[in-house]
Amino acid sequence: MDKTIKGKGTLIAIGGNEDKLDELKVLKRVVSEARGRDTRVEVITTASENPRLLADTYERLFQRIGVDSFGHINISNRSEASDRSLEERINEADLIFFTGGDQLRLSSILGGSFFLETVHKRFLNGAVIAGTSAGAAALSETMIYDGDGSWGLVKGSISMGPGIGFVNNMVIDTHFITRNRIGRLFQVVATNPSIIGVGLSDDTGIIIKGEDIFEVFGSGLVLVVDGGHLKNSNISQIHKGEPIAVENFHVHSLGEGYRYNFGERKFL
Repeated sequence: MDKTIKGKGTLIAIGGNEDKLDELKVLKRVVSEARGRDTRVEVITTASENPRLLADTYERLFQRIGVDSFGHINISNRSEASDRSLEERINEADLIFFTGGDQLRLSSILGGSFFLETVHKRFLNGAVIAGTSAGAAALSETMIYDGDGSWGLVKGSISMGPGIGFVNNMVIDTHFITRNRIGRLFQVVATNPSIIGVGLSDDTGIIIKGEDIFEVFGSGLVLVVDGGHLKNSNISQIHKGEPIAVENFHVHSLGEGYRYNFGERKFL
């Protein structure tokens, strides 16, 4: 299996709905993984249809944490994604934060662009890349962008496509418990057991630092679906719309402070 993490930086995926009212624990942890109060933040709102509202919200939140160096970049089309004037801002950022919205907007607008290439280079050189909700789901090479969780174990009921490619051999799903999405990860892993499915609860995230291990943080749970031990599956033999039968998924549930080794597929 290829190395999962694709850079020297720190990758953070958050399940969405991180606390924005009280202690801001999740966002504080994100900032602490960069340079603390000295962190230079660039918030990317491309996934959102309300970029100005999200930018104002996150600016207030980061100011509450004590971060004064805040920037907002909203790229709304492919032409803007080729704008080289943004390169210096990305190269100076310690934390690049992708907000929620629609992950298909992220992949279709930023995929293969000069802007995304610049962010990848910054990650390679040590920046913190974080995403919440759609921003987290898009971080992997392959992402889920549509599909009802309750019908996840019916062939063809979910839609997948290329993400923005900071981590491979993994698919990340968000709002995992509140939206009953475990069936979506079951189908992903049944389709390709080399991929590990990671389901993130609201106000909960994972941190990956330079090796194939993540640490859980936040108030909820992270579920891991591992298909490396599958014995039988009918997914290649059934038609679209028919139920999927699979034997021997391995499923792990992890809370704050627990870790999981992707390279060795081990609960730590």
